[in-house]
Order: sequence, then structure tokens, then C-alpha cells
Amino acid sequence: MAAAPSRYAPCRSAWILDESPGFFRAGRIDPHLVRLLSLMWLKNKLEIDLPSERQIADYPFAMKKEAVLAKIRTEKVIAIIRADSPNGLLDCAKALAAGGLTSIELTMTTPGAIAMLQQASTELPDFLFGLGTVLDAETARAGILAGAKFIVTPALRPEVITLCRRYSVPVFPGALSPTEIVAAWEAGADAVKVFPAEFFGPAYIKSIKAPLPHVELLPTGGVTPQTIGEFLKAGAMAGAAGSALVDNKALKEKNWAAITAKAQEFVKAVAAVK
Repeated sequence: MAAAPSRYAPCRSAWILDESPGFFRAGRIDPHLVRLLSLMWLKNKLEIDLPSERQIADYPFAMKKEAVLAKIRTEKVIAIIRADSPNGLLDCAKALAAGGLTSIELTMTTPGAIAMLQQASTELPDFLFGLGTVLDAETARAGILAGAKFIVTPALRPEVITLCRRYSVPVFPGALSPTEIVAAWEAGADAVKVFPAEFFGPAYIKSIKAPLPHVELLPTGGVTPQTIGEFLKAGAMAGAAGSALVDNKALKEKNWAAITAKAQEFVKAVAAVK
């Protein structure tokens, strides 16, 4: 490839638009321009017609965002599976479903999470599998292609929010302070994951909802059968539960009955609030 003129600078095989019309320079990345140029290059190089975003959104496997959010609002609990290996995750998901919970977050800290997500989404299509601990847009896109119905981040990651909104996939970015929560919401979050919620509890959710009643909150951390009801009464859209629901010992020992029993406790606690 010939060297570019001096007024141009390459950045990840694409030219980056400067604020000044007609000029390009590295450092000011316009993601829409990068994506457009990438698609144009692929179409010309491979001589194929690529699907539009609208066509992708209309694929049979693409569950509509509204339906995903409605299911989470109904169940009120997202089960977080964080494991040392992918072994037994499908059986764990089935055990959770036996207890009444089918909204499940598989985390990127689990080895082979993307492959496991793809397998789970294929074999258990009626479940709502999401991908958590996502730190960048590339991982989010890989998760969506593998079948993730929602994406969760541990902190505010604007590029992940942008990617998810592009493909109409719900995204729950992590935040804690009011400033972070507002920033996440204004960036396009479908709900803000309040993390770690165990340090302030349901009272904090109530305090945040007072000036920000329009912001959907998803507390994560400290969500147990004993606290989920209080979180919901405080105004949370739902709660995400990890070790309080999917105990690491039960997961390693494949004690599916114990996991089912714990899921039933959560379902009972939620029903008491409805």
C-alpha cells in the first residue's frame, strides 16, 4: 500500500475524519465512518452484498429488545454464572430454569465463555442468555454474534453502549455514583447496573430514584433472597445475583438440586413483592 499524503494518517486500516472538512488525522475516531469504510472495503474485496443493520435486526434469531427487557422485568432476577470452567454450565442453566429463572448472565471471566454462550443459545433457545464482564465493543459484538440477548459491563464503557444500540441489543453498563449513573443513562443504557450494590444496599437505590425516577436500575452485589424484595420496593427494575444464587461449591459439585432450590427462594421472594 502506497504511503499516504502528509495530511493523512492511518488508524486501524481506516482514515479518521477530522473536525475540519476535507481533512483526516489520527486520534479523532468517528466509529460510523470507520464502520462504513470497513463495509465498503469488504464488499469490494469479497464481491458480496453484506446485510444491512435493518436486515440483521430482522433475522429470526434476533429477539427484539422490548421482549428481552419485558422478560427481565417480569422475572426480576438475572442469574450470574461465574465459573472456573464451562463444564456443567448448561446443566446449571437448566437447574435455574427448574426453579423459575431463565434470564442468565454468562461472564467473560469464565474460560471459553463465548463458545459456551453460543452452545447454550443454540441448545436452549427459550432461555435469555446474556454476556457479562464485557470491557470493549469487540467482545460485545462477539457475544451478540454468539447469541447474547443482552450485554453487561462492570463499569461505564461508552463504546460498548454504542455498539449495542447499533444492533438493538439491551445493554446494562456498570456505575455507582450519581454522576456515573446519569452518564451511563445519557449514553444510551437500557438500565444501569449499580455495582457494587452491597455496600449501600436498597436505601441507596431509593436515594438515587428520588431525583432520577426515569433511570432504570439493576443492583448487582448483595442481592439475596432476603434483600431482593427490598431492592425492588426501592425502585429497582430487577436484581442480578451471583454467588447468593449460583454457589461456587454447588456448581463445582454439580449439586443442581441446591441451585434449583435457591432459585425457588428468589422466585418466592419476588412474588411476595408483586
